[in-house]
Amino acid sequence: MTGGRGRWTATLIAVVVVLGWLVIGGIAGPYSGKLGEVATNDNAAFLPTDAEATRAQDLAAGFVEKETTPALVVYERTSGITPADEQRVQADAARFAQLPGVVSPLPPPIVSQDRQAVQVVVPIDAAEGEQIRQVVDELRDIVGPDRDGLTVNVAGPAGLLGDLIEVFTAIDGPLLLVTLVVVLIILLIVYRSPVLWIFPLLAAGMSYSLASVFVYYLAKNDVIKLNGQAQGILTVLVFGAGTDYALLLIARYREELHRHHRPWDAMKTAWRGAASAIIASGTTVIVSLLCLLLSSLNSNRALGPVAALGIAATLLVMLTFLPALLVLGGRWAFWPRTPRQDQADPQADGIWSRIAGFVARRSRAVWLVTAVALAALTLGLSQLGATTLGQSDLFTSRTDSVAGQEVIARHYPAGTGSPATVFTTQATAQQVAQVAQDVPGVASVRPLTQQGQAGPPDPNAQPKVVDGRVELQVTLADPPDSDGAEQTIRDLREAVHKVPGSDSVVGGFTAINVDTAAASTRDRNVIIPVVLVVIAVILALLLRALLAPVLLIATVVLSFLATLGLCALIFKYLLGFPGVDQSFPLFAFVFLVALGIDYNIFLMSRVREESVKRGTRAGVLSGLAVTGGVITSAGIVLAATFSALAVLPLVVLVELGVAVAVGVLLDTIVVRSLLVPALAYDIGPKIWWPSRLSRTSREGDRAGTEVGHAR
Repeated sequence: MTGGRGRWTATLIAVVVVLGWLVIGGIAGPYSGKLGEVATNDNAAFLPTDAEATRAQDLAAGFVEKETTPALVVYERTSGITPADEQRVQADAARFAQLPGVVSPLPPPIVSQDRQAVQVVVPIDAAEGEQIRQVVDELRDIVGPDRDGLTVNVAGPAGLLGDLIEVFTAIDGPLLLVTLVVVLIILLIVYRSPVLWIFPLLAAGMSYSLASVFVYYLAKNDVIKLNGQAQGILTVLVFGAGTDYALLLIARYREELHRHHRPWDAMKTAWRGAASAIIASGTTVIVSLLCLLLSSLNSNRALGPVAALGIAATLLVMLTFLPALLVLGGRWAFWPRTPRQDQADPQADGIWSRIAGFVARRSRAVWLVTAVALAALTLGLSQLGATTLGQSDLFTSRTDSVAGQEVIARHYPAGTGSPATVFTTQATAQQVAQVAQDVPGVASVRPLTQQGQAGPPDPNAQPKVVDGRVELQVTLADPPDSDGAEQTIRDLREAVHKVPGSDSVVGGFTAINVDTAAASTRDRNVIIPVVLVVIAVILALLLRALLAPVLLIATVVLSFLATLGLCALIFKYLLGFPGVDQSFPLFAFVFLVALGIDYNIFLMSRVREESVKRGTRAGVLSGLAVTGGVITSAGIVLAATFSALAVLPLVVLVELGVAVAVGVLLDTIVVRSLLVPALAYDIGPKIWWPSRLSRTSREGDRAGTEVGHAR
């Protein structure tokens, strides 16, 4: 297209694209606020399908008319429970039994041996997590505030689940608002323009709306599972990655506006130059996230496709809607720093040109020192205690369920109200019960009787038999979410499995935690190697080399380990967290490696492009000088958006947000700015082995060395 006709045609195309996306955005926008309607936060739904605790749940269904989740309402008066307190407990229990969703009759209240506490077990119909939360809220409304020294808390599995769902249902508003504010502030600082920040933020919002539509309908039709954790990560991932892609395209567009008169021509060249890196980056993240489908945990499998859909929607929007917006905006969008057609070389001066010169002069020393420094940070891994966080450690604040569990631990065998269950044959039931009683950490063992209660209160009561099996309820001495209780479950399983012919199966709340932790370890050992292989293949195709991808992956893995080591020190000594959840290393790896490799893709794809024209060493310096500013800005944006997870009062998400923020900053400031370019410069053309580029451009390479020393 030439002349005025070409200009008008290009403008018309851009207008049609923008209007089309605005229509889509108008339809899709409301769905971002409806994701909570299709989210499920029932932890039991995320059990490994082949776990022993899952089989126990299936067996338990035959022993009860309805599957229930217990809420434990605990009353405490340190001076001793009074007759008036007991009357209040009885009155409250009668009201509990009348609530919709509560399975009656309720077991009688349990007074502690020191007579300082009373506990009421309230079985709740376990149909859906949201229904459980509503019943828990009604229980808390009934008991009301503390009175005259009598404290009341609602704890147990239902209380914990209620608190978790309350946190997740609040994700949409605060997290989205904080993310938008963070991105806005950084874009204003980066561009120093009253106009330009609108374009990437509008495109990121469009990406989130589009992703929300697909996630909503797929979750509504049970194609994928959406939980609060995946919902929160989707928000920060789309805005963080979307802004990254936008920064890269806008920087290349600004660069080409110095070389082209018409914005349309500048965008065509910029799109061709940046699209391959953006597509490779997005594809790497998508495929890495989809590797979570290999997980045996439904919770991990839920996150993979949800986050991958977010990145796919972001790629589509950033490569269509954003370019059209920028073409319509033209040069004035950059006001007051308007780029002019002056053939200016963007790398001629500036801080990144000086950094490139420093890397050239001290390349071997730079990569050796940075590699040793990162290796030193990995020593912090010794402080990273991978544990299943207990209920009292799960939240950053002290919730009602946490306070209630602390009361229970003070006055009862801590496992009261949330017993382990053992299903065994009728013929071996007595022997299994005796073996279970002898396991350290077991407070009591009682069979489920015909009346449907753990007993027998009547010594002559007969155990309930279903399909030749008996259910034993095992009360643990330790809190059900503690390390001690989990070890007791492992010991209990080992003991009862040895009873000949018992075919024993152990389940319950603590057993779910044990099986989830084991599945997390298995997932980590399986998924991490697969992700590395996938990334290596994508890098090899993009860079048309084998040595460069291996070195890039090695640097990112080193950065990942250094991040975990540094985070271990931050969590323990700065934030005071007791450890990390079993899922943390896997999630941190997927996000840090997939997102961290992005910056190496942005850098090395430009380095290869420049190496073809200038030689490898000159290409390294040119690529670093040109991309340094934009990649650093992109890293800061992504780090800041993931830091927004800190507004949620959940230790797991706070830790993930801190880890991604720290890791991304390490990648952008140390790995991509110093380690990778210094290593590539020191190796020279061989970095592209076995491609033809590794055997050419010797003269350009020597020239690049001279230029580097002259910077």
